[in-house]
Amino acid sequence: MNPIILRTGTRPSRLALTQTRGALKRIENLLEGVAFEMVPITSVGDTDRTTDLRESPADFFTRELDGALLNGDVDLAVHSAKDLPEPMPDGIDWFWLPWREEPRDALILAKGKRVADLPENPVIGVSSERREAYCAKRFPNGIQKNIRGNIEERIAQVDRGDFDLVVMAAAALFRLGIEERITEWIPLDQLEVPDGQGYLAITFREGDERLMALRSLFMHAVTFAGAGVSNKELCTIATLRALRQCDLCLYDSLIDASLLDELPAHAQAIDVGKRCGAHSKEQHETTRLLCECARQSKRVVRLKGGDPGIFGRLAEETEALEKLGIPFRVIPGISALQAATTGTGMLLTRRDVSCGFVALTPRKSGGALARCDAAMKSTLPTIYYMSIRAIDRIAEQLLEDGHSPNTPAAIVYNAGGEDERVFKLTIGELPHHAQNHCIRQPGLILVGDITTYGYKTDLGALQGKKILLTCSAAIQQKAVDLVHDLGGHPVQFPLIKLKSRHPVELDCPSFDWLVVTSPSSVRAFMELVERQQIDYRTLPKIMVCGRGTAAEFAEYGIRVDAQPEGNFSAESLKRLGKELLKPGDRVLRVRSDKAGPDLAEALRETGAEVADAIIYDNQPVVHDELPDFDAVFFASASGVESFIVQWGIESLTAKTTVVIGKPTAAALRAQGREPEIVAQESTIPGAIQNLATHWVGNRIRA
Repeated sequence: MNPIILRTGTRPSRLALTQTRGALKRIENLLEGVAFEMVPITSVGDTDRTTDLRESPADFFTRELDGALLNGDVDLAVHSAKDLPEPMPDGIDWFWLPWREEPRDALILAKGKRVADLPENPVIGVSSERREAYCAKRFPNGIQKNIRGNIEERIAQVDRGDFDLVVMAAAALFRLGIEERITEWIPLDQLEVPDGQGYLAITFREGDERLMALRSLFMHAVTFAGAGVSNKELCTIATLRALRQCDLCLYDSLIDASLLDELPAHAQAIDVGKRCGAHSKEQHETTRLLCECARQSKRVVRLKGGDPGIFGRLAEETEALEKLGIPFRVIPGISALQAATTGTGMLLTRRDVSCGFVALTPRKSGGALARCDAAMKSTLPTIYYMSIRAIDRIAEQLLEDGHSPNTPAAIVYNAGGEDERVFKLTIGELPHHAQNHCIRQPGLILVGDITTYGYKTDLGALQGKKILLTCSAAIQQKAVDLVHDLGGHPVQFPLIKLKSRHPVELDCPSFDWLVVTSPSSVRAFMELVERQQIDYRTLPKIMVCGRGTAAEFAEYGIRVDAQPEGNFSAESLKRLGKELLKPGDRVLRVRSDKAGPDLAEALRETGAEVADAIIYDNQPVVHDELPDFDAVFFASASGVESFIVQWGIESLTAKTTVVIGKPTAAALRAQGREPEIVAQESTIPGAIQNLATHWVGNRIRA
């Protein structure tokens, strides 16, 4: 297969070429059949060596590359993210790559010199206002001068005595492999750095579907979440989970401020709310900030008071993301409507008193008052509960009331469920729907122009595709979050459940090593530890097969002692065991009933005494129906076996299969089906990411 070649603009300096080559190589390793050709382009910032960078235009280092993009001479360009101008030129889109080099600045002195060796009035090379301010405070007697040139040239100016020291971004030195030239690190609390320092950015022409597909691999779906009303207790579990995982929270004023305590320590919170006409940010500023932060590969939560879709200007923000092809999900919330009615006893529906209600605002766009008369109310959408069996009569009454048979309508079955189904039609088509669809699920009938709208779902790397997750319930949430993140629709469908063998007695102090090969084994082991009240300090050294298992131990505050550097699998663990174990070492290998004794036998070849303990069983989970799906993720051989027993190999026809490792792949092959994707890294993130890169590669090549 001949790869598609994307021409990539880059500045011609050694640093630019090195960092561009490194980034493109990482992308090529992800995407089969995609290659890049570097095209050096000299910017005005490269030729003009006299202009003080503190006075240079915003596009000093990007203007010529932007022109090459817009002229079609290159398909994309790679920049240091901090060099991108704000705002970007018309016609150019962008995103940051997620791999950050060391963000701090550093002091560079001549070889062998220390800060204590500086003269009383050191000559300092500066190139930005923030570095100027830092040096003025740190070296008040210093003589600051503008310094220009590439990294090597600036260091040469210091070495030959033109300057006594210069402040530089450490990232550049690391990328060039000359980090030994760092004399002293500058802590971030002494000198803040631009958000983009250490990151690389890619620019491309707006609307280029190939580059939008590439970007989707590095974007996290934005989460719009309802905070509930003025009380943290009315916030949903889904919203709390989103807050605990985010990098940035853009929040409204009318929320319980204690919700912000749920954010991770590194996360940033920005007030974008409005109260009584006072705006901390105008709506267009909030929308722009949302789009920018999403393109910086940040996990963004837009936290809205009440329910995001009720007078929350949600559509303006989601439509901006849709235009950029950035995925998002919306978590509904408890609104003031419910709190003021259900919470007070003034129930909106009460038998023999009220079978419905009207909810509206007297405010128009811009704040002016709107009419709230009967004529206006007649134009509002209508929603029918408990209505599917009365659909014929409802349609008849709507027509009798003067509605056109072409009035838009919709039926939503099992709203909010994983198997939610939406049918868009008209009033005139409602009776035919009832005749043609026998759906035994609760449904709502919606009538009005609102039903012509909806979210664009084919966004992100997974483009809204339904991913059947067959792993055990214990690890479902991790897979669900990853699928959401990449713009997919997770379908939770565990095919196995894990049952601990409680009678197993652990004698941890008598062992030198504990060997564990899966997150499920960690949970089963720790359940026994808790049940038997074992002191964590008595646990032996721990050897695991990969990052996922190590991360599971970290959830209990336990750090593992050994894991393979890469190629996480039982095979790599065998090799690691042969390196670390000594004859006579006592090893406790814990596993499920399905895992088999191969690893224990391989470890015994080192001369170690290995106790092979089965601490839990994999039991099949039986389902009544197989839901609709586009791809299926198998996390174990037992999951494959359970699927085939219940649904047969034919049910995988025209579906994409992704498996977590070689044993699972072998189980699927034994059934006569070759998996499309075998995870390069035997972890849940590795498997889901490989599925995403598989589909994105197909889109780019197409």
